[in-house]
Amino acid sequence: MSLSDAELERYARHIVLREVGGAGQARLKSACVAVVGTGGIGSPAIQYLAAAGIGRLILIDNDTVDLSNLQRQTLFGDVDIGASKVTAAALAVSRINPHVTLDLHAERLTADNAEALIGGADVVLDGTDSFATRLAVADAAHRLRIPLVSAAVGQFEGQLGVFRGWETDRPCYRCFVGDAADAAGDSCADLGVIGAMTGVMGSLAALEAMRAIIGFGDDSAGKLLLVDALAFRFRTIALPKDPGCDACG
Repeated sequence: MSLSDAELERYARHIVLREVGGAGQARLKSACVAVVGTGGIGSPAIQYLAAAGIGRLILIDNDTVDLSNLQRQTLFGDVDIGASKVTAAALAVSRINPHVTLDLHAERLTADNAEALIGGADVVLDGTDSFATRLAVADAAHRLRIPLVSAAVGQFEGQLGVFRGWETDRPCYRCFVGDAADAAGDSCADLGVIGAMTGVMGSLAALEAMRAIIGFGDDSAGKLLLVDALAFRFRTIALPKDPGCDACG
């Protein structure tokens, strides 16, 4: 896929990177990323994926913009309150990069519709705050053999993992969380979350989606990044493949 003169200028800071170059930028242009959840994590992820020149973004979220979202969901402003998040996100993306094609799904992802919603994507980025939705996304991505970038935040902490469980030496998401059913836990509305942490984890999630497409640096699949803002600490731990996992064992 070729790049126009305007695109060569737009993405010049990528193209001069030896690990990206023109070929890597062309891969981004031809790629499709499905983003499940356009809130705290999804907002910065969508912004950076759009700015990076991802050719097609699938945005999935059934929620509307609320005043309490604006402390951390940087795609939105006061004018968007009450609007569909995917519609408001699409308007923001069009301002960032008009070359990005958008598929909008203002519906809740479930186990029944997950494959239909994310099918055709090269990478799935999950930033949802429902464990049931996370499992549905992970299971569908695993069945379709689409790399999954999963990010989560809580209070002053964040975690990020990349999963390709169909590979013999890589864990799937269920190797990490087990078969636990969805439970009604405390949300960020109950416990709080520092807004900038969602920006950190969403930006890192976008970086991992780009890594999955271009292939730069070390392979991050099978590792979990833990961020603790109170302790000013980043840690990486290895996630082993569970030989007894029902999904990939």
